[in-house]
Amino acid sequence: MELSEASVNAVKMSKERKKLIRKQMKSCHILLKHDGIRTASHVTKSLVVANGGLGNGVSREQLCAAMKEMGELETIIMSPHKPYAFATYSSEQSAQKAHGLLNGHLLHCGDNSVTLYLSFVDSVPCEAEEHVPLPEGLSLVEDFVSSEEEALLLAAVDWVTFDDDTAQKALKHRRVKHYGYEFRYDTNNVEKDKPLSVGLPDECVPILERCLKDGHIGAMPDQLTVNQYQPGQGIPPHVDTHSAFEDTILSLSLGSKTVMEFRHPDGRVVAVLLPGRSLLVMKGESRHLWSHGITPRKFDMVPACHPEPPAAITPDLGNPGNLTLSKRGTRTSFTFRRIRRSPCQCAFPSACDSQGAPSSLPSAPSLPRCQGDAARLEEEYVHRVYDAIAPHFSGTRHSPWPRVCDFLSSLVPGAVLADVGCGNGKYLGVNPEVVALGCDRSSALVHICAERGFQAFVSDALNVPMLTASCDACISIAVIHHFSTPERRLAAVRELMRLLKPGGRALIYVWALEQEYNKQRSKYLKHQSREPSRSPNTAEGQSEDSASPKRTVNSHGDVGITNVDRLDTEVSGPVDQRPGEDQVHHGKLSVHTNRTAFNSQDLLVPWHLKDGKGKAGKGRKGGREAGNRDVIRETALAVSKDNPSIAENILPSIGPASDCKTEPTDSNRRSTPPDSMSAKVATPNACLDSSLPSSTKDTDHARKSCPGFEAAATPAIPESSTAAAVFHRYYHVFQQGEIEKVCCQVDGVKVQTSYHDQGNWCVILVKD
Repeated sequence: MELSEASVNAVKMSKERKKLIRKQMKSCHILLKHDGIRTASHVTKSLVVANGGLGNGVSREQLCAAMKEMGELETIIMSPHKPYAFATYSSEQSAQKAHGLLNGHLLHCGDNSVTLYLSFVDSVPCEAEEHVPLPEGLSLVEDFVSSEEEALLLAAVDWVTFDDDTAQKALKHRRVKHYGYEFRYDTNNVEKDKPLSVGLPDECVPILERCLKDGHIGAMPDQLTVNQYQPGQGIPPHVDTHSAFEDTILSLSLGSKTVMEFRHPDGRVVAVLLPGRSLLVMKGESRHLWSHGITPRKFDMVPACHPEPPAAITPDLGNPGNLTLSKRGTRTSFTFRRIRRSPCQCAFPSACDSQGAPSSLPSAPSLPRCQGDAARLEEEYVHRVYDAIAPHFSGTRHSPWPRVCDFLSSLVPGAVLADVGCGNGKYLGVNPEVVALGCDRSSALVHICAERGFQAFVSDALNVPMLTASCDACISIAVIHHFSTPERRLAAVRELMRLLKPGGRALIYVWALEQEYNKQRSKYLKHQSREPSRSPNTAEGQSEDSASPKRTVNSHGDVGITNVDRLDTEVSGPVDQRPGEDQVHHGKLSVHTNRTAFNSQDLLVPWHLKDGKGKAGKGRKGGREAGNRDVIRETALAVSKDNPSIAENILPSIGPASDCKTEPTDSNRRSTPPDSMSAKVATPNACLDSSLPSSTKDTDHARKSCPGFEAAATPAIPESSTAAAVFHRYYHVFQQGEIEKVCCQVDGVKVQTSYHDQGNWCVILVKD
């Protein structure tokens, strides 16, 4: 007997209804499991909206627009980096209407879409307010210039005419003009005896006179740098060179508001909202010790109501639930400085080039003697580099390595795999039968993973925000050699073992000191004699090690060092040192000559960013802005779409993500920060949404995981549109037997096998 059309529709609706109920129940279970949120079976005025949080790229305005159609809203609470929100109506009837009509509703957020799942709750969590102070010496004056003055200043900058008088540059991340003196990005300094023919624009004089009158500066600036940023553009973290400029630096923001992140060498990170027409004054510690930068992204996480007084936008700023997403527009900054005519005598000699601190040149850094030294070295020569060259790096890495693929293919269907330092996801799609989660220190690389359909989040390799004993297998490909002390390398191995279930296995690759083994040269060395004229960067088929650096970063993508023991003793010098240009002299690191044998274990490896290959501005498609360093929590709901039980057993709480992540070479890139830090940092921008597929179908998408780039020199990463920029990455290359000795220091670990694979030392570990 044939079923009527009405009966067919009824059956279809019944199936869809059952599917919706199942997903709603799963979301309730995940909320309880990860954040202790208990849903109610009876009708209340308050609802928890799964997938409707800032962490999924949903702004307060977008969520309110949908919720208000159901009735009068009393409050909406959206906490930082969370994939859910709370809504309270004035009546239970309105809440019940929203529960019935918005469950399973597809909410469109620009290029992004999320499916909402609503459940009743008896109470809404009340988060305590906490004020996070600005760095010492930093002040922000809002509405410092009027709209009329803003228009005059913007009109005074001629971006159409390229002339030497203003040293205009079209950099990869922004447009720049210099007045008075040119700041040279190749040397991170100014030529004090070569002033430009054009001084500061006349339109700036009244503004600077007001700064003098108000006591912001003690003398008139004689150098101006104008930067123009389009949405998705930024500037790497840097400290303005001490020997180049005097103490006070003024930064006037015109046009769109943005978020600037300040990072302390000890890992603390503070994000500050810079409204349009505001003046930022940097003095003392904030100018000389803290680095500052702007993460390239199109959305920032900001307070829905502007805080009074101006304060840091950290995850626990003010009212934590009163946040939203702000879309960036065009921003122009006027940075006023005064040329220094005598050596800097600031109170921060460890960061002062005038007082013997490492200069901006790549040959200057020393081996770390303490935790602060290690943090600074890895930040400057690992984290910042990978953030700057992520697109180029991703585009130069190709097919996955066969022996890594063999390991991944040996995993049973349904196994949970963590790729710590996943880079652009090169290995996440090798075995489509496993549940693969990746994390990396670089938010730009994590974004590339998201574009390819992989599940990945920003995290530090020393503190991965996943539950203990939650993974069947872990891989760490070309990551651990970017940690600059034995203690940190040991901590990275311990963290991998923590993630493994008993009986679980881990595969580790590190770059080898012995590039010639068993009378065979690695591809890294062979490439030199085969193609001597080619770029000295690491290339396809070479050691995984020459890929990307790894480091720690906080859940917001900020740089930091977490879970690291204090280092009170000086790190021993390199082993098996032989005469040559790689040798470390007086504790200083030197620059390695690419495609040659290593002459020391601790060194800097150059990465040449050829013109046309650093597509830093590309790869960020609205909706999934990859500046999020706090996307880890959204992954739980994302994976739950197809593997709910697995997701519930992997990610701990849907709270703030961990600060750090490392960047692997060739496949497991970095993590700090993004920036790379471990303190409170706010990387306010749209997070990866929970609608991302749980695995990748195309292995070819992952092939671009590339190992080599150069870590940035100190104050700023060189940028040039005409010449190749050279970055330098820190590496500790392992000698034979060294990685095994490190692993054997971890309790409950057995080295199943070890081998040499094309210039890398590799081990497979089993957790007892």
